[in-house]
Amino acid sequence: MKIATWNVNSVRARQERLLEWLKTRQPDILCLQELKCTEADFPLEPVRALGYHAALNGQKTYNGVAILSKEEPRDVVKGLSDGVEDTHARLIAATVAGIRVVSAYAPNGQSVDSEQYHYKLQWYERLRRYLDARHQPGEPLILGGDWNIAPADIDTYDPKEWEGQTLFTPKEKDALKRLCDFGLKDAFRQLHPDVQKFSWWDYRMLAFPKNRGLRIDHLYVTEPLVSRLAVVDVDREERKGKQPSDHAPVWLELRG
Repeated sequence: MKIATWNVNSVRARQERLLEWLKTRQPDILCLQELKCTEADFPLEPVRALGYHAALNGQKTYNGVAILSKEEPRDVVKGLSDGVEDTHARLIAATVAGIRVVSAYAPNGQSVDSEQYHYKLQWYERLRRYLDARHQPGEPLILGGDWNIAPADIDTYDPKEWEGQTLFTPKEKDALKRLCDFGLKDAFRQLHPDVQKFSWWDYRMLAFPKNRGLRIDHLYVTEPLVSRLAVVDVDREERKGKQPSDHAPVWLELRG
């Protein structure tokens, strides 16, 4: 089984790339982030024509997440459902082929002295409470998303340059660690503990050709899925060409 996550940075701008990637890569499940469109504007029919069902949590202009899958997703839940007033479409969950799948788009945080930064830290705490209330570490669970945090020095091209900047601050990394303390493992690091690969490159300053990137898109899995990990990689080629997203897809294959 192949499961992937991809921040497409506007599904309408990247529609043809998305459809071609689905056609050639054939993931069983794809978590999408930053749709930047409502559910009504999502290219549902072209996706269905390729054999995919879609569970959507859209939002006009900003945010938006989805789960595309060859098997129809069941028990769909949109948002954190915690009673907190929050208009951001940042999370959707569904069960596919016996695995609970969560597609998440974490807040960026803007700058450390901003309200957005505090909202980001609070959002991570809310997500941890969401997991505690709804799930157990012993169940097959996968969280795919743009987490907007590079967890370690190896996950940035220059940790000194990023020191103290949003996406790499100690408070953000602590928030991500607390989330993972639920019982989540970084699938990429399980198979590649010392490999440096990035999933995001700024559009500016020739960041991609110079490989000045960050690894901020992750697939997190619970223990029942760790032993099934066969391959985990980043599809760097998808960052090339005409009008790419600034993120590349991250994908894994499970045995059995």
